Parts: sequence; C-alpha cells; structure tokens
Amino acid sequence: MKKNEMEKRSYQFDVRTEKRADGVNTIAGTPIVYSSPTDIGGWFREIIEPGALDGADLKDVPLLVNHNDRMIPVARSRRNNANSTMRLIVTDRGLDMEADLDTERNDTARALYSAIERADITGMSFMFHIKDEKWEDLDSAYPTRRILKFEAIGEVSAVTHPAYESTAIYARSKEALDNARSALESARQQNGKSAEADQLELEKAKFMFRSKF
Repeated sequence: MKKNEMEKRSYQFDVRTEKRADGVNTIAGTPIVYSSPTDIGGWFREIIEPGALDGADLKDVPLLVNHNDRMIPVARSRRNNANSTMRLIVTDRGLDMEADLDTERNDTARALYSAIERADITGMSFMFHIKDEKWEDLDSAYPTRRILKFEAIGEVSAVTHPAYESTAIYARSKEALDNARSALESARQQNGKSAEADQLELEKAKFMFRSKF
C-alpha cells in the first residue's frame, strides 16, 4: 500500500449514551484498545501496542455516521481541547471518547443518540495513519502485525455493521479489506527486499573473506 495511506477499522465495542447534569446528551466509549489481538478479515492478526497513541496527531478528528463525509459531523475534536464537542482521552488501555450531541437541532445527532440508546448501533470505526509497525511471521499464512505508533487519527464513525463477533475487529467494507490486504502485501514485499539485501551482503562478505587468502 502507499506510504501513509489511511486505513480503516470497524468493530463492536461498548458505546453508551449519557445525559449530563446540564442536560446535554452525550455518547461515550473506547474506540481504540491496546493489547487486544484481533483478526483483520482473515488476512492477519493485528495488535495495537501500549503507547501507540503517544504523540499521535489528534488535532482535528470529526465524528461521523457510517463514514458519510457528505454530511456535517455530529461532533468534532479540534485540537482536543475542553471546548471541542468531542473529547479524545489517551489512557493506559487505549483511546476513550466522549461526544456532545446536539439532539435538539441536528436530526442526525438525534437519530444517532436514539440508535445507540436502543442498542441498534453498537459499533465504531476509526481511520488512521501508521507511523511505525512491526510484522511477524510474514512467511506464514497468518502473520501478526504490531502497530507501534500511530501517526494520526483522521476520523471516528459510529457504524451500523461493526463486526461479526464482538471479540474481533472485522473490516467489512471492500475498501477496508483492500487496505488490509495491501498492507500485508507491502510488508511481504519489503521483507523480501530485506532478505535479498541480507543475502547480497552475505555473499559480499564471503567474497571479501576468500579474497584475503
């Protein structure tokens, strides 16, 4: 895949509605969880390592519904300050979020709040750029990808179809599956180039050793 291409993950997690003391309707949950081995479309296992969000760019993250960027966001984190309508909190378990929804004047926000309250929507999706990663067992049919550092989180969405089972991330959309397959193919290509370079270095070292005698 292209360097710094944005990837998407959709999954099921505990998202809940709350009404604050000042009457504002909010939704809250944990869209990113550390140290949770998860299946990515059957292509590979993915683990987000603790600290992967440290230093990540969170300065402008919209909250959408089903990734529909043709509609206005129902909330937004701008520079992740207290005045934003969505707040993102990096913790030792991952990323927590809390969003204030204008259920009085925004029909989409009102519908979303109702759907989460009724448990008709139970999933979230996030889009991201990776800064650093580590692949293991690339020669096997089911390797492991460890995300060491995120470059940026570009979007969070509430989604209708998150996962086929609650314990696994599952990229349902064709775009997300293509992202996952492309990431794996790219890693394998780089691994092959590294192995070829190592072999060339080994042959060079052997030649230099023989030429001394």
